[in-house]
Amino acid sequence: MSEITSLTLYELIKNIKEKKISSNEAAKSFVDRAEKSKKINVYVTENFENCLKLSKEFDDKPNFDLKLPGIPIAVKDLFCTNEVRTTAGSNILNNFVPTYESTVTQNIWNEGGILLGKLNCDEFAMGSSNETSYFGNVQNPIAEDLVPGGSSGGSSAALAANLTPVTIGTDTGGSIRQPASFTGTVGLKPTYGSCSRYGIVAFASSLDQAGPMSKDVKDSSILLEVISSFDKKDSTSIDFKRNNYSSELTRNIKGLKIGIPKEYRVDGMPDEIEKLWKKGIEYAKDCGAEIVDISLPHTSYALPTYYIVAPAEASSNLARYDGVKYGLRSSGKNLIDMYEKTRSEGFGEEVKRRVMIGTYVLSSGYYDAYYLKAQKVRQLIKQDFDQAYNKVDAILTPSTPSSAFKIGEKSNDPVSMYLNDIFTVPVNLAGLPGISIPAGVDKNNYPLGLQIIGKPFDEQTVLNIAYSMEEKINYKNNITDWWMK
Repeated sequence: MSEITSLTLYELIKNIKEKKISSNEAAKSFVDRAEKSKKINVYVTENFENCLKLSKEFDDKPNFDLKLPGIPIAVKDLFCTNEVRTTAGSNILNNFVPTYESTVTQNIWNEGGILLGKLNCDEFAMGSSNETSYFGNVQNPIAEDLVPGGSSGGSSAALAANLTPVTIGTDTGGSIRQPASFTGTVGLKPTYGSCSRYGIVAFASSLDQAGPMSKDVKDSSILLEVISSFDKKDSTSIDFKRNNYSSELTRNIKGLKIGIPKEYRVDGMPDEIEKLWKKGIEYAKDCGAEIVDISLPHTSYALPTYYIVAPAEASSNLARYDGVKYGLRSSGKNLIDMYEKTRSEGFGEEVKRRVMIGTYVLSSGYYDAYYLKAQKVRQLIKQDFDQAYNKVDAILTPSTPSSAFKIGEKSNDPVSMYLNDIFTVPVNLAGLPGISIPAGVDKNNYPLGLQIIGKPFDEQTVLNIAYSMEEKINYKNNITDWWMK
């Protein structure tokens, strides 16, 4: 049974279609492994019994025309799932059971996927280490006492530990790509508007985007085909012609121009990240791509811009959690007292910090000085990319400025924690697609990732470059299952 859990999504689909494995056998394998993997704390809500029941029903009446025929899949606990608890990693939503389904997860179930359960995440997706969750931190399966990245840390850890064949996360400032880099997995953030935000618990509405997380690039292409769709229920969803990403996947990238931005060589960047980047450039050349030096001059302003825009939108989005309509309600002497106690007891420290920052930058007298200025800088960052794409087809950078760090190492230093997103944040501000692929290890044998950034709605080129480089890199995750002993 353990062999089943180590299969890629593509291999699992193939085996189920060829009737070498049943959906129920696959579900049992993942459930059994999850039962033995409590130590890494990836599940917030288990849906194991229902998953086993639905897998049997699929086997009784199989439909092999579906893209995910009877495939058990666990998802980040930021996606609303009908009649299944959805917490967003927060105490304030500890008892929230939606009566509707997010569009992205509904797309998965429509293609035959079956919900295994909901995966741990930083509270309201606010964090870079999965330490802000009300349900406790997730352990990186790479090594004990190591963070898995965030906010989609439960998703990346579950994937690396073979507890789900594929999964979905959300990426507001790097929350798919950074945990993918920390766990030696693949994480794709699609173009803003490619995947519907309907039914996703909101953090920052102009930045949030759902995307696939997988063991390899081919699996990401399969899942992207399923989850990317136009949705009238989401005003930011964009109606464009989507590719058949998996069938159009190719390793032929000869002649493509890949940009190397000089601004991503930041002060204090470890030598091993610089070496990895140089190796990545050589891999791209070996694949037939042409390397072009480019400049993205406003890159240094991306992080401060993000930490004005994102908290501002978060403070607005989180105003709805007041103890009146749903979620936690604390008792108070009057309405205002109830509001204050509910929010004080319901939100964690990081969420409170960002709400306070966001409320401040939107307040009278500071709106123009901070929020409006940040939006203008955001436009300049986007223009940098637009100009670069007149010369190149894609951009290659490191995914993160370091490998995974120890649990608790940066908990008391928010600025140091925020710097983890230095290479990923510009992509969200510009609304571009970006993918992180595992590309090597550091001196401790911890994974390091490379990021490929593409033009808007050009996920196919991003996937093709990643697919080509993946073959050259030939990375293998070295996980010992220490948490099961």
